[in-house]
Amino acid sequence: MVREQYTTATEGTHVARPENQAVYKIGIYGWRKRCLYLFVLLLLIILLVNLALTIWILRVMWFSPTGMGYLQVTQEGLHLEGDSEFLFPLYAKEIHSRVDSPLLLQSTQNVTVNARNAEGEVTGRLTVGPQVVEVQSRQFQVNSKDGKPLFTADEKEVRVGTDKLRVTGPEGALFEHSVETPLVRPDPLQDLRLESPTRSLSMDAPKGVHIQAHAGSIAALSQMDVVLHSSDGPLVLDAEAVCLPKLAQGTQGPSGPQGLYEVCACADGRLYLAAAAAGTACPESSRACL
Repeated sequence: MVREQYTTATEGTHVARPENQAVYKIGIYGWRKRCLYLFVLLLLIILLVNLALTIWILRVMWFSPTGMGYLQVTQEGLHLEGDSEFLFPLYAKEIHSRVDSPLLLQSTQNVTVNARNAEGEVTGRLTVGPQVVEVQSRQFQVNSKDGKPLFTADEKEVRVGTDKLRVTGPEGALFEHSVETPLVRPDPLQDLRLESPTRSLSMDAPKGVHIQAHAGSIAALSQMDVVLHSSDGPLVLDAEAVCLPKLAQGTQGPSGPQGLYEVCACADGRLYLAAAAAGTACPESSRACL
């Protein structure tokens, strides 16, 4: 840059310029200029590398205007194709598969599905583990296709809503407490067996207990007593023949028809056999009642 000096003079006056003028150069020269060019070149290289990496990432991740790879954003939500792995919790309102494929959820440990309320508290939890499936909720219910409850369980009771409950185990069904049901029957050509190995077996009904075998016999076996009790009404044994082979024989009564016996009852209800007599039905006192 050349610094010039201006001198004001009147017209017709000649002013001579000074011979020695100072000239100053402004700019970057030498090694500073080379370093600047090198820095600009380095920035340009970094810019090109970043641009290439961005294009490569977009290419590898399959970015498109509708989504990324197998993940597509639609008006109904997110559409995901193929297998996906989630490293953190997934929050969704609804998850469903395609019409022609099942929905598969798998994990190396367990799969847990939580339901929360507005305050964020867990109100229901389903955990599928390697050894057990656990449900934590106030009520667990299984419905049919038409919405009919098939199985319902809560803290107070368990209800089966199907028309028939079938137990296919070879050992039958084991109940630790009472069972309430209108009908118990086996499969065709199978025997029905009600058994209590160490305690007593009791069948109660407000309007009577009906035991029926269409093509077989009925056997009631007990180590102690078999009690048939009716609180209101008679106890009827309706059959062509009623056999009591092990009745005790009471005191011999007066002579009567030979080979004829009659069934007598003690005061406590026990039955015994007595020889049929001509004038009396049963002796007033018998050794069988003692």
